[in-house]
Amino acid sequence: MGRSQLEKQKTHEKIVETASKRLREAGLDGIGVADLMKEAGLTVGGFYKHFASRDDLVAEAIQSAFDSWGRKLEAEGVNPAKMTAADIADRYVSVYHRDNPGEGCPFAALTSDISRSGEKARAIATDGLKRNFEALVSKAAGADEGERRRKAIMAFAMMAGGVGLARISSDKQLSTEILETVRDFVAGIDK
Repeated sequence: MGRSQLEKQKTHEKIVETASKRLREAGLDGIGVADLMKEAGLTVGGFYKHFASRDDLVAEAIQSAFDSWGRKLEAEGVNPAKMTAADIADRYVSVYHRDNPGEGCPFAALTSDISRSGEKARAIATDGLKRNFEALVSKAAGADEGERRRKAIMAFAMMAGGVGLARISSDKQLSTEILETVRDFVAGIDK
């Protein structure tokens, strides 16, 4: 890859990374292309050198957000396959995740936004759901695959919803109680 192509790729990744964080913080309609490009240190005119449309950027940013969990674990030397349900719950249903939506799961931050977005973003989110459910199925106890899958779906829905509810509560004690309750419940799906 030539130098100019490498620079273009790095710029593209910077835009996607910035968008991924900002979209989780402000929602899909919370930041415009001009603001995003300015935050990335670029001009609006450069946007269309990288993306055909805003929807294409949103889809890439959502994919990047979904992939960030795995990248973070990898950087820490953690093998997700070896994590227990309690390990997952401790990381996901945490005060840190509640207080840092730009670094967290897009489901906890963007569920309603993604449900109203384009087909490409919804397809990426659907793949993310399937991967999350599968990861939790392997952690859940149950008499059969169906029971383990139901527990996994309930656990993930509780985690994403729990973090979301903890974020909206203006009562820190209630917010913490939500996190602790969900975390304890999810940690027990392997029993």
